[in-house]
Amino acid sequence: MKKDYTHDLKRELTVGEVAERSGVAVSTLHFYETKGLIRSNRSRGNQRRYPRGVLRRVAVIKVAQRTGIPLSEIQTALSVLPDDRPLTAEDWARLSMTWRQQLDERITKLTALRDQLTGCIGCGCLSMRDCPLRNPYDVLGTEGAGPRLIDPADGPSERETG
Repeated sequence: MKKDYTHDLKRELTVGEVAERSGVAVSTLHFYETKGLIRSNRSRGNQRRYPRGVLRRVAVIKVAQRTGIPLSEIQTALSVLPDDRPLTAEDWARLSMTWRQQLDERITKLTALRDQLTGCIGCGCLSMRDCPLRNPYDVLGTEGAGPRLIDPADGPSERETG
């Protein structure tokens, strides 16, 4: 006798099944749910049951996290997509285009920082006044007292270079 798999495909998954199939801990799935990244339904026994589309959603979350996208931004991006179906290729294309620019900007900043770091290692000066990593173009001297966040990738402004 042939087994009817259509019933299995419609059956919602337990939290343990989602954890096993996605490679994500049960506690992480609960966390994702509290952050609004995924949703579950409750069984008659008040146990979580997840639609099968949650597997693709969890995969997207993990890929986005690996690229450094904060969970808050992932949640914002996923919030405009319907929960009642798996993410499609079109959904992923939109999400990835949104994040591509952010990743390109981060890559540019990290590359500039790496290049400045390499040039600075040999000198050993770490001058608070001239060091391109600590105080590029003596920006701190022109901004007055108080703590400052320096982003070397921003480079000098036009007024600083003349």
